[in-house]
Formats: sequence, structure tokens, C-alpha cells
Amino acid sequence: MNNLSKPMLKSKIIGLVIIVLTLGILFKFLLLKGTTKKLLAKCNSQQVCKNQSVVVLHGLVRSSASMNKVSQALNESGYTVCNIQYPSRKHSISELATDFVYPEIQQCLDNLEQPIDFVTHSLGGIIVRQLAQSTDIKINRVVMLSPPNHGSELVDKLKILPLFGLINGQAGLSLGTEANSIPNTLAEVTFETGIIVGNKSYNPVYSYLIPGADDGKVAVSSAKVARMKDFLVVPHSHSFMMNSDAVIKQTLGFLENGNFAR
Repeated sequence: MNNLSKPMLKSKIIGLVIIVLTLGILFKFLLLKGTTKKLLAKCNSQQVCKNQSVVVLHGLVRSSASMNKVSQALNESGYTVCNIQYPSRKHSISELATDFVYPEIQQCLDNLEQPIDFVTHSLGGIIVRQLAQSTDIKINRVVMLSPPNHGSELVDKLKILPLFGLINGQAGLSLGTEANSIPNTLAEVTFETGIIVGNKSYNPVYSYLIPGADDGKVAVSSAKVARMKDFLVVPHSHSFMMNSDAVIKQTLGFLENGNFAR
């Protein structure tokens, strides 16, 4: 078999990416739209009520419904849970944090003087960092699932495609790896942060565009952030890792103890 020239290979990859993006947007728009939900802590005689609130934030082009399983697990462990819905495709990251997520937290929780825990997926981790920089919210412990803390090479290489911007919006387009991208210009974390990222991908086209190990959207190395307290790599892909029982167990463990179990 003759080797394809680089231009031909690039053309084929871009063609495949367009197909993948088209299928992706159709699939995601068919998902039910979620709404912000507050789950009051479930406490019984066998369980100590933690008197702690957890804000749960979904990822890009997703809804709060995508975080229902982890929210329910947090609720059953004694936490008061706010599963926040925000319009991830329609505004900048700064606007999403200050104009949408923060007001939802204020409405959901009665006491903002007490430090809040967070569990986030993907873009949600960047939203928390923006909240810490732009608001007076008090943050205790945060578990970030597959956060693009240094951006994603997919944005670098696919943002020239109109369909990519249509799907991912302004926030998605700002998640590149360049020095002036939003993730790379946010302040260092000052709260206890545990990061879980996958190293399994079901999208060979995307993984081809990402150097090193990745979860199909984010490079393992890109998920790390300075001053993080713990870091864990799991054999899961990006889009649905928050539904993994093992990931949920590790999430609960970090919120409880400040570290992941080994």
C-alpha cells in the first residue's frame, strides 16, 4: 500500500472530523435538557449528616442531567447537592461563571459564608477556577473530572472549522493550549484540588490530534494544575467518566479525606 502524502492525510482527517462533529452535535442535541436541582442531604440513623454543600457543574455542550448519577451518590452520602445548569455554548467563560453559575449557587444555597465543595466535569473545572478569581465565593475542596486546565489541542486544530464553533460556542473556542487561552491565564488554584482524568479514548481521530495519552478530548498532561493536592489517571474516556462507579467512589473519598485511594 502506498503511503498517503501529508496533504492527503490531513484532508482525510479533517473530513473525518467534520463527520464526527456532525454526528456529535446531533447526538448531544437529542439528549434531554437538564435543570438546576437541589438535593437535600439524606441522613438516617446509620449515616452522619455532613452539613456540607457540594456544587456540581457539567461540561461543555452538556446539561445538569449528565451529572445526575454523581449528584445522587453525593446526596446519599449526606451532602446537600446543587446540580447547576448553565448555558455552556452561549457565553464566554467569564460570563458563564459570574452571570449564570454564581447566581444559581446563590439561589440554591442559603449560606454562602460556609466554604463549598465542588465536583466538576470538563469545562466545569475551568468555571470553578474563574469563580475563584472573579467572585467572593468560598471554596473548600474540588474534584475535577477531565478538566482542560491547560486547554485542548482539539481546539487549536479544529477551531478553523465553522461547525466546531457552532457546536462549542465562545467558551469552547477559548479552551485552546496557547499562552493567552482562558485556562492558561487563570490564577493558580488556592483550594484543595483533586483531579481525575482518563487515558482511554473511543475516538481515534481526536486522539490522533492530541499528543500523548488522552481521554479522547483532553491530554492527561493538560489536566494537571499547579498546587493540586492529588492526581489520578483512570481507564475511562472523557464524555461519560462521571458515570463510573469507581470514579464516583474516588470523588467521594477525596471530598471526605482530601486524597484519592490507592
